[in-house]
Amino acid sequence: MTLAPLLSASPVIQLHAVAALIAMALTPLQLARGKGTAAHRILGYGWVTAMGTVAVSSFWIHTMPMLGPFSVIHLLSVWVIAMLPVAVLSARKGQIRRHRNAMISFVIGALGIAGAFTLLPGRIMHQVLFGL
Repeated sequence: MTLAPLLSASPVIQLHAVAALIAMALTPLQLARGKGTAAHRILGYGWVTAMGTVAVSSFWIHTMPMLGPFSVIHLLSVWVIAMLPVAVLSARKGQIRRHRNAMISFVIGALGIAGAFTLLPGRIMHQVLFGL
């Protein structure tokens, strides 16, 4: 394992990776703690901020262009940006099932599936974890 590929990447890729790692670290804390508490809300806003940062920063990352400078993965970023406010407002309105379902879809889709793609050979996180 070496951080060299990430440290030599552009600042936007570094921001993107750090925000994703923060969201990944907060996820099990959120799942393990009581729901509806002040701590859940505070950690939740941190998680939403991290996920929003991941999604927005992705628009300056063009390592796999398919549609002009963008790739299909950027559609996921658009979805995250659109759905984060829906998920937060659902919780505030007491629509807990809708909130929970949205959050689960973020964890599975945005962190799980998209995160798995970062481990493909040739990607920076693959180099970080497995070497060149």
